[in-house]
Amino acid sequence: MDRYSNFGHGYYMSGIKNIYVGWLIDGTGGPVRKNIGLQIENGRIISINDSFARDSPVGETTDYGSSTILPCLVDSHVHLCMSGTDDPVAREKQLGAGFDEIKGLITQHIKRHLSYGILAVRDGGDKHAYALRYRDEYIEIKKAPIVVRVAGRGWHRSGRYGGLIGRPLQANYSLAEAIQNDHEDKDHIKVVNSGLNSLREFGKETLLQFSAEELSDVVKIARKCGRKVMVHANGKKPIAAAIAARCNSIEHGFFMGIENMKAMAEKGIVWVPTACTMKGYAEHLKHGSVEYEVSCMNLDHQIEQISKARGLGVTVALGTDAGSIGVHHGSGIIEELKLFVTAGYSLPEAIKCASCNGARLLGIEDIGVISEGRAATFLVTKGDPSKLPDSLGSLDFIYRKGNIVNCINEI
Repeated sequence: MDRYSNFGHGYYMSGIKNIYVGWLIDGTGGPVRKNIGLQIENGRIISINDSFARDSPVGETTDYGSSTILPCLVDSHVHLCMSGTDDPVAREKQLGAGFDEIKGLITQHIKRHLSYGILAVRDGGDKHAYALRYRDEYIEIKKAPIVVRVAGRGWHRSGRYGGLIGRPLQANYSLAEAIQNDHEDKDHIKVVNSGLNSLREFGKETLLQFSAEELSDVVKIARKCGRKVMVHANGKKPIAAAIAARCNSIEHGFFMGIENMKAMAEKGIVWVPTACTMKGYAEHLKHGSVEYEVSCMNLDHQIEQISKARGLGVTVALGTDAGSIGVHHGSGIIEELKLFVTAGYSLPEAIKCASCNGARLLGIEDIGVISEGRAATFLVTKGDPSKLPDSLGSLDFIYRKGNIVNCINEI
């Protein structure tokens, strides 16, 4: 059966169920635990034991002794309306397509995320608000075991970068006024506060689009209506303004510098680095070209920043920017996890960024950590943790609130 079909269905687990696992990564960033027993009742974990009798007298036991379990994952920055193709014709077609065509593409991307164990995604905006319309109109997504959070159309200064993912601020309107008058029922607010990273001049920074005062007004409005603010920002000044305004997250954050990292750690602002965007560019550019060399330098610098952020205690949530060139929905999370490990994160710490930290950023309570009292929501992967993150590409099972979302080969 096609890997991505029937992705909304599952098998119900009732009564008491005992699960024996070889290795457990719980999403807290702590060490891997070995030979663990979970007891589940009515879809929730009632106990986690280091010493576990496989022949437990109560309930049925499932043996995953040669497998690793870990929390279901969160991709905190995607663009569901775009694919990771580097074909300029295909990309142009996607940008000009109508909703009837794009909704099929969105469905495909959501299924791909689910197939890699990603049970929540945060969309970073599109110029037609198609992802928002999809969330509201496409009935099947409401049945699927995945949470989709959308920004609708982001905001950018007229004449500046942002047209791919949003709309310009109208003349005679402040950013705060425009957002107050916005009737889109979005899950979070996206603001673009810088340009893109140059692929021809290493470290080139663009001017900020909105001041700290303007962004602060946006944050106040967002909090009143229970929304968070995600800010696209690269370079020291655009990021400093977003931090001063106490936005909820910095997206991308290339070339932010150590002082901005310290301020983010102090204020509890989340960073979503999307390092694999530069890896995606490098893999699709001609070796030896200026663009290739600069993209590699950008990637190396971002890995250095991620390493420093870890040391400074910055809360980092994994986001891939899936839909960017070379960054594919679902599989991109494997590449980003590898980059986190390269930056010095242990595998459990990287998984925490891709599970617990992402779930908190999205405001989702029932995924992200495997612990007593929480929903029995986790992934089952073949082999020991050394097979991760590559083993995410061939999951055995996804458990969601006590249900097995079909064996991945049947999704």
